[in-house]
Amino acid sequence: MTERAMHAADRDIADALCEQVRSAYAERTPLRIVGGDTRAFYGRPVEGQTLQMAEHKGIVSYDPVELVVTVRAGTRINDLEAVLAEQNQMLAFEPPLFAESSTIGGAVATGLSGPRRPWAGAVRDFVLGTRVITQEGKLLRFGGEVMKNVAGYDLSRLMAGAQGTLGVLTDISFKVLPIPTATHSLRLTYSLDDALKKLAELGRQPLPITAAAWHHGELFLRLEGGKSSVQATQERLGGESLDASFWRELRDHTHTFFQPDDDQALWRLSLPPNTAPLALDIPETNIFYDWAGSQRWVKTTLDANTLRATCNAAGGHATCYTPHSQGGAVDPFTPLNAVVEKYHRNLKAELDAHGIFNPGRLYAAF
Repeated sequence: MTERAMHAADRDIADALCEQVRSAYAERTPLRIVGGDTRAFYGRPVEGQTLQMAEHKGIVSYDPVELVVTVRAGTRINDLEAVLAEQNQMLAFEPPLFAESSTIGGAVATGLSGPRRPWAGAVRDFVLGTRVITQEGKLLRFGGEVMKNVAGYDLSRLMAGAQGTLGVLTDISFKVLPIPTATHSLRLTYSLDDALKKLAELGRQPLPITAAAWHHGELFLRLEGGKSSVQATQERLGGESLDASFWRELRDHTHTFFQPDDDQALWRLSLPPNTAPLALDIPETNIFYDWAGSQRWVKTTLDANTLRATCNAAGGHATCYTPHSQGGAVDPFTPLNAVVEKYHRNLKAELDAHGIFNPGRLYAAF
């Protein structure tokens, strides 16, 4: 472990966190789990006593040779990425940083990934193990630090995207990857239909593409890999060079497209690969295609039922990113069907019998 990593690994407040959870469990007190509090917009508001995770931070262990790092949940993503970069390594799922205070625990809890997700994998694909505070205030370890570790592995992955509703993440072990040897981003002029056809064509070929987006008549691509492969693909595709900051702006919603609009809500449409443009009354300028078209950001005044029905018919779903207090949907996540809701309820009842962990964060009923 580097000197910087060792210096960061001395803020362990797990005992205090366990004690607060034990007290909340005994008194049936709801807890609002908070790290950097940069993703509060993602989900329903939670009323409860604050369980502050930001001081539980630092890198517990890091083995660059084995490509494994274990980090406390309150660690800022920027700090973790800086340590990994010293060894020419990275978090391949590109967790969004909605602010400097964004923590790795929040990234896992929300399960959000950046532009590389379709080509590298989602957050849960890189989670090897976790330490979790249970409803009784016990600190338990699930999974481990190797890809083939089976015991508890699925429960660790289940925590990704659970928004803290099943327990309190204290430590997470990740598989990390080397930073690509070469990278080049480019832009091409394409209509939407032509861009989607081009992306479908490129997707059938072994090309070093790790990000693909379209907006307002332009197709954006990122190439990463070996120098010769990136250079050959760059020469084949042509286009204008694109600054790498474009992908950070898209990932972190700092691109001008994401500027707040008093009259329109921001929605994320998740769709199967190669889905054609949806029959929605939304101008092209109000749609930003990411993940080669599988993730589409839209700004619209259309109601939730219309958006969700259209997405559902195409095999996808729609999530509202604008809080209800600012004109977004009352329920940001697509309602569960009866069978899936039953499993959600049973799991919640088993792991959080008294509903103390972020109650109502995902759905009003649990």
